[in-house]
Amino acid sequence: MSFAFIIVAATASFAQNKSLKIGDSLPESFWSTPLKTVNHPQKTINLSEDKNKLILIDFWSTWCSACLMSLPKIEALQQKFGDKVKILPVSSQDKAALEKYFSSSNGKKYKSMMSTYEDKKLHDLFPHAGVPFIIWIKDGKLFNTTDAVQLTEQTINEVLSGDKSSLQTIIQMDRARPLMLSEDYDRQKNVQLLNYSFFAKGQIPDIGAGGTYRKTTSGKIHGRQFTNLSLWDMYYAIGYELFKQQDKTSFTEKRMIIEVKKPEQLLPIEKADGSNDGTHLYNYEFIIPEQKYDSLYNYMLEDLNRYSGYTVTLEKRPVQCLVLVRTSTKDKLATKGGEKRSTFPQTPSILKNVPLKNMVNMLNGEIPIKELFIDETGYTGNVDLEISGVKDITTLKKELQRYDLDLIPQERQVLMMVIKDQRN
Repeated sequence: MSFAFIIVAATASFAQNKSLKIGDSLPESFWSTPLKTVNHPQKTINLSEDKNKLILIDFWSTWCSACLMSLPKIEALQQKFGDKVKILPVSSQDKAALEKYFSSSNGKKYKSMMSTYEDKKLHDLFPHAGVPFIIWIKDGKLFNTTDAVQLTEQTINEVLSGDKSSLQTIIQMDRARPLMLSEDYDRQKNVQLLNYSFFAKGQIPDIGAGGTYRKTTSGKIHGRQFTNLSLWDMYYAIGYELFKQQDKTSFTEKRMIIEVKKPEQLLPIEKADGSNDGTHLYNYEFIIPEQKYDSLYNYMLEDLNRYSGYTVTLEKRPVQCLVLVRTSTKDKLATKGGEKRSTFPQTPSILKNVPLKNMVNMLNGEIPIKELFIDETGYTGNVDLEISGVKDITTLKKELQRYDLDLIPQERQVLMMVIKDQRN
């Protein structure tokens, strides 16, 4: 499958009188412009000697896990095809960041791999919203643009041999635009978008996993976008916001109760290489009128309950908890002031001049103890507290005793997010 992909040349160095599209020749400046390199004996290179090769530009970053997972494949493909193919990793990061990676235990493995750094010109010539992103150039012309998954020995052989290519063009979608909103809307001069909802199952390869917000001119959030995420991720994000509004407490997985027959369908299926196959991924956008911004997450939950196949509610449930209480009226917690610091659950775990709830929130979110921690100390001031670390309940209880604190196992009626199968 192939789509026309328009790329606007935006920089002076690559300035063109027309837009580049698949099949167009690359400007001469593309071949002659010096590119700064790391992990390479030369400080700069250009592509003038590679015009007769299949060139694959791999836009990547060291913070991108998908990019890093692709590096072994990229190195192996370069070695496999030798002088027939030029694979060029390109990064917008600075030299120090890339040198740090290539000198790390993981990066040292790629002795024959170089990368450009502080790139702007190639990014402007081939605009993209996320990484990894692959540009295919053959016979001096733009051949295709894809994701990294499609960069394989088979697809390279297809392109080199001139056989019909199985590559599917990826057009990276702009998050600033509501998902799948027709361009016909842009031509309407006196129309204002008040409400918009889009919900689809399946992976959209033209946009990465993540999301964004829709904000009013005053900064109020009146819309959310989620792309290529599981329903679990979406419910978690909505729950986080609703708990802030309704319960004034921190929301974690411990506040979720799953009462469905097939809970695995709430999560994506992970493949052996760490990627997922898209089976349980969803895309969702919801926008409401600006004046109703404070009801956004309630409306989103209602909307998903109509179409997701699940019913999700916030309700009080009896839950076995670890209740934090004071064992005396003597104040051993009061802060002495100074710079604020919170390191739970690291070793040592320190609270300095911050609320006690910081510890409770971290205990609920960062350690593998299944019970929900509840703060019933009634302590409102900032505290100073230090323990050696959070290893287990027994050790934690013992160390908290120094501050006249204890953890008591008790049942409490607690606000929970409950996910159930939808009844037909």
